[in-house]
Amino acid sequence: QVQLVESGGGLVQPGGSLRLSCTASLSGFNFYTMGWYRQAPGKQREFVATITPGSRTNYLDSVKGRFTISRDNAKKTVNLQMNSVKLEDTASYYCNAKIAPAGMDYWGEGTLVTVSS
Repeated sequence: QVQLVESGGGLVQPGGSLRLSCTASLSGFNFYTMGWYRQAPGKQREFVATITPGSRTNYLDSVKGRFTISRDNAKKTVNLQMNSVKLEDTASYYCNAKIAPAGMDYWGEGTLVTVSS
């Protein structure tokens, strides 16, 4: 059974930092593109960042320079370091594991990040 478990969410002040982690129970973790997505209240889920098996990264424009995605294949984890957070970063953040050509697409249940003073 595939499980993606997110952790690290919480309340943070504008300009602060938070680190999200996702632990995956996945066979062949190394072959998955891992990603973080978010969904704010009343909005659609959106892409935040992805990291390929070769560690190529891609970011939503509005988080470039502030967020950093990383992966540890030995530990089967993917992290999202969030710095200089803004009010508009408030959302539930979801971990994703994907091998698109194979139709493998898994989601965690999300962790809530609230940016507020």
